[in-house]
Amino acid sequence: MTDERLAITLCGIKLRNPVMAASGTFGYGVEFASIVDLNKLGALVTKGLSREPIAGNAAPRLWHTDAGMINSVGLQNVGVGAFIRDKLPGLKPFSVPVIANVFGYAEEDYVEVVRALEDADGVAAYELNVSCPNTKHGGIFFSSEPSALSALVQQVRAAAKRPLIVKLSPNVGSIQPFVRAAEEAGADAVSLVNTFISLAIDIRTRKPRIGAGFGGLSGRAIKPIALRLVYEAAQAAKVPVIGLGGIASGEDAAEFLIAGARAVEVGTANFADPKAPVRIAKELEKLVREVGASNVVELVGTVRFPNSAK
Repeated sequence: MTDERLAITLCGIKLRNPVMAASGTFGYGVEFASIVDLNKLGALVTKGLSREPIAGNAAPRLWHTDAGMINSVGLQNVGVGAFIRDKLPGLKPFSVPVIANVFGYAEEDYVEVVRALEDADGVAAYELNVSCPNTKHGGIFFSSEPSALSALVQQVRAAAKRPLIVKLSPNVGSIQPFVRAAEEAGADAVSLVNTFISLAIDIRTRKPRIGAGFGGLSGRAIKPIALRLVYEAAQAAKVPVIGLGGIASGEDAAEFLIAGARAVEVGTANFADPKAPVRIAKELEKLVREVGASNVVELVGTVRFPNSAK
């Protein structure tokens, strides 16, 4: 069992440690049960769930960069109904909190997915992926306009009894207005960052390396930018901040906590090593002991900037 120094409470949910498996990198959780001791995770966030099944984008969907990965899977998933029927029961033997990632292309899509999940046992919270175009309002992304984000969160909040986490995009001019919009609309926490819009080109064919053209950059390459955005978000937020973006070690996780995150999510590292979140939690435990903290929470928000550097 993980040392009690790592135990935290997030949105009223007790976590063994602050290291979670990020959405889209850990399937629905059940696929990893024979490889990873799920009970050693702080929590797991499911692959994004939609009202109906989605087949996803054309291949190729992944491209390895020098220090990360570009993906454009297209939010392929089995749909919320099949998740509740076929996937969620397989998680019941485990005590790990399950957070359902939810997305849609109109406000009512999100609401209907959450309503379906409200009637299901075994879900601890919801994480809204707001990096989707609102097809009913000209295709503007929910994540790129604070008023659109606020309207979405308000509608989902009215339907959700469980804690609501809003996953923010880094593809904006300033993150703080979106943190405030989500919080004021009823979010219990925010998580960030989602991937950065990116492009890779095959010089011989002169075509994009990704079938859909653009993709989302994740992994080690984005960590310094993600860390800065998490710090800025924490300065504006009254609710907990969950940090993610290039976390591959206990030191990485500790940096995000010190910047102001209360918990972290591990994403791209899972593709190389599905046991990465468990390893990172162990490394974080060792670091907490080394710095003499009685609990990992003592690290949160303790970054020391020179007055001129903020």
